[in-house]
Amino acid sequence: MFTGIIEHQGIVESLDRAPHGGRLRVRLSTPMPTLKISGSIAVNGCCLTVVQRSADTFAADLSPETLRRTTFGEMKRGASVNLERPLTAGEELGGHLVQGHVDAVGRIVKWSSEGPASAALEEQNWILGVSIPNEIAAYIAEKGSLTVDGISLTVATWRNGIAEFAIIPYTYAHTNLRGAALGDGVNLEADVIAKYVERLLDARRGQDSPRITIERLVEEGF
Repeated sequence: MFTGIIEHQGIVESLDRAPHGGRLRVRLSTPMPTLKISGSIAVNGCCLTVVQRSADTFAADLSPETLRRTTFGEMKRGASVNLERPLTAGEELGGHLVQGHVDAVGRIVKWSSEGPASAALEEQNWILGVSIPNEIAAYIAEKGSLTVDGISLTVATWRNGIAEFAIIPYTYAHTNLRGAALGDGVNLEADVIAKYVERLLDARRGQDSPRITIERLVEEGF
C-alpha cells in the first residue's frame, strides 16, 4: 500500500519494450538506501518490484499487461518519474490509501498557472485538468481522491468527463508535474474505497459488474 505522497523522483535511464514485456531502469535523484532487490516501489503510481539495484539506480520488469494499461507503453528515455516507497506500519497516512494498481490512462487537457506572471513558476498555484476514461468515471467525485501519476490529489471540479485539481507550489516543485504538457498521458488509480463499495453493492444484488449510480447509492441507504 502507498499514500500518494511523493518524496522521491527519478529519471528514466532506459526502457526496453518487447512483445513479452519490458524492463525499466530508473536513476534516482536522491538516495534511497532502504530500497532493496525484491522490494516494491511505486513508479508514477504503478507498483513495481525491484529486480536490480545499484547505488543510484534500480530496475524493474514490466509485464505486457503493465505496458498496455499504463503510460510505460509510451514513456521516453529521460522522462521524470514520481517514486514512493510502500507505507510502513505506524507511519502517518498523509494522502489516501493507494494500491499502486493503475486503472486507466488519462490525458492532460488543461495545465495553467494562477497568480502574477512575475512570480516564479515554483511559487505559483496551478490548475490541472485530466480527461477521465469512461471505465473509471463512476469513481470520480468532487472533493474525492484520485491518484494521478502516483500523486494523491483532490478533485476540485468534475464535469463533462474532465477532472480538475488545484496544484500547490510544493507539489509542482517536487513532482514530475513541473514538466507536464498538454496531451501528456498520466496513470490514474481510483479510490479503493469506492471500488469496494461498488463490489459490495453488486454482491448484495447478486450482480457482477453494474456501475455505481446516485440512484443505487440512495436505494442502499448511503
